[in-house]
Amino acid sequence: MEILGTTLRICVPDLEVAVLFYERLTGSRAMRSEHAGVSVAAVGCFLLMSGPEEELEVLRRVTATIAVRDVDQAREVLGGSGARIVAGPIATPAGRNLIAMHPDGAVFEYVDRRTGG
Repeated sequence: MEILGTTLRICVPDLEVAVLFYERLTGSRAMRSEHAGVSVAAVGCFLLMSGPEEELEVLRRVTATIAVRDVDQAREVLGGSGARIVAGPIATPAGRNLIAMHPDGAVFEYVDRRTGG
């Protein structure tokens, strides 16, 4: 499995204030989206999320997002290494993803940029 990069996930109380800070910090412009009532801004290697507490509570369980070349290959490697696939792979607007719990209990999202299931 080829890991291409990592995105740090941060839940913030005020997305607009956070976006200003992280845009200055990274020199990058935010790419925004919304899903299930949660507003999201990707700024450099940071994924900022703001919304209803019950939604954020679930999102906080995922430590980071790991970009991979192929989610199907990641599923095979993770499963063969003792990780438990919690969800996915599923298609999303940005590609495909899965959620995996590592044997140590850490939970990560794995994503690729391929479209389709």
